Amino acid sequence: MAEQRQTQKLDQIVVRFSGDSGDGMQLAGNIFSTISATVGNDICTFPDYPADIRAPQGVLTGVSGFQVHIGADKVLTPGDKCDILVAMNPAALKTQHKYCKPTSAIIIDSDSFTEKDLQKAEFKTDDPIAELGITCEVVPCPITSLCQATLADSGMDNKSILRCKNMLALGLVCWIYDRDLTLAENMLRKKFAKKPEIAEANIKVLRAGYDMGHNTHTSISHTYSVESDPAAKKGRYMDINGNKATAYGLMAAAEKAGMRLFLGSYPITPATDILHELAKHKSMGVITMQAEDEIAGCASAVGAAYAGALACTSTSGPGICLKSEAINLAVITELPLVIIDVQRGGPSTGLPTKSEQTDLLQALYGRNGESPIPVIAATSPTNCFDAAFTACKVAVEHMTPVILLTDAFIANGSAAWKLPDIESYPTIVPPYVTPDMQEGWSPYKRNPETDVRYWAVPGTPGFAHRIGGLEKSAATGAISNDPANHHNMVEARARKVAKIADNLPLQQVEGDKDADLLIVGFGGTYGHLCEAMQQMQNEGKKVALAHFEFINPLPRNTEEILRRYKKVVVAEQNMGQFAGYLRSKFQGLELHQYNEVKGQPFAVEALVNAFTKIMEE
Repeated sequence: MAEQRQTQKLDQIVVRFSGDSGDGMQLAGNIFSTISATVGNDICTFPDYPADIRAPQGVLTGVSGFQVHIGADKVLTPGDKCDILVAMNPAALKTQHKYCKPTSAIIIDSDSFTEKDLQKAEFKTDDPIAELGITCEVVPCPITSLCQATLADSGMDNKSILRCKNMLALGLVCWIYDRDLTLAENMLRKKFAKKPEIAEANIKVLRAGYDMGHNTHTSISHTYSVESDPAAKKGRYMDINGNKATAYGLMAAAEKAGMRLFLGSYPITPATDILHELAKHKSMGVITMQAEDEIAGCASAVGAAYAGALACTSTSGPGICLKSEAINLAVITELPLVIIDVQRGGPSTGLPTKSEQTDLLQALYGRNGESPIPVIAATSPTNCFDAAFTACKVAVEHMTPVILLTDAFIANGSAAWKLPDIESYPTIVPPYVTPDMQEGWSPYKRNPETDVRYWAVPGTPGFAHRIGGLEKSAATGAISNDPANHHNMVEARARKVAKIADNLPLQQVEGDKDADLLIVGFGGTYGHLCEAMQQMQNEGKKVALAHFEFINPLPRNTEEILRRYKKVVVAEQNMGQFAGYLRSKFQGLELHQYNEVKGQPFAVEALVNAFTKIMEE
């Protein structure tokens, strides 16, 4: 009879699933995080997968990981280190054990640690635990053989049976953390709705994993529970990643503007899921076009904007390079266009499945001529909804292309998202022409307060006109090579973008008002920088955080904030692009820098150590 185990309550836990790319670690992690979000936990996830489409089985370069941080209260990061590591083979153990705490438990598939498996993972001895110097608890489990035994009478071939072993690992983790399997079973039945026999096989293996934890004696002496107060988080929630939230934000903006949403895009990691998601919503009037290349994707969106649609294009850094000419066409024609750049490691193909913030200067300046563009940076998976909505509002109301920066970390990572009340969101009012403007109208007639040109959608009676890539006369709309006119048009386009700041919220500062150190960041690093600030405050240090969502134009109070504090450190996942940009805007500004370009999220512990050192200098 199994030893009676007690359930211990915890405030938070971090679990990391790892194995071959074909082992289903992303699915197991997604199901575990969704179960946890459904019962009221706050979550933050980090899918960490290789660029190889399918590396040879068991090799170091093919390891795929999924880390999830679950908390009773607000969770900001996926965690620096994990409490439980699931390692489905020696390669996973070798590459992932560095993410463990001294108190962690490592669950390994003991069936996958044969001599051949160890050789593939480049171990030199037959004792990988000792060779790696692992001192934390290792729990061997016969995951493969138990999966085969569970489905021995299923009629499935061995290859299909082994595809289910991720569910056995998931079942064991669900037992350890006192998760209800009913939610996982429902998710599997929904995922495999067209193949119910596959769903039931996975469910059978899931239960076997749970029972293995319940019925056998392992060195894990407790089950654990992370409980939340459902009343404190009352509302409707869903587990959402940044790409899906971006897609939803675009759809919400189109509805608020009373416009058809168009996305012209070319598949590229890690932005492709935005195209996939929007393609599901034809019933909402969404139009998607998978173009033959990046240039066509952006050019089709410019055409859709000219025709009166809420036009968008999605890509990553290499695609921004290719789209630059079409983006500039939207600049000079002054058409609303939203360009979503899900940043990844570069240059060139670089690290296509990893995350960086290295496209900032490209977004700000990566076009020919004087071509200022508003730049907005989403700060979290859930914030991608609001950032996408805001990008659309700015683009439409100010008749300009807008670049929305996300990154692979927040695009693929997920969090519990409370469904918003769309009625509370502001309306989006396109600056359409009115009948009284017909006399003396030209396509570059501007609102004198905002410098925004009025929009005559083709087909509007009495407003026939021509626009294009050649400079036009401000007075007539005809092609113009006049030097003074060109100078005036360049200035007008720049003023229009600068005046957007008048409608932006002031930059907020979190933390101590009389802080000795101000941490500055932008985009998807918010959670890590905020948690670093909180840890330093808990140590008695006076620290504040100014995290920027609006990059160009900057909020009106930016300079006042940056000059207010004794020391300012700009932390970013590049070599100092935002710091350099701030220095160019505000002369004589003294800034410290913390820069990492590793393709991985910041580690909070490293941030705390670096910021503390700056304070003590």
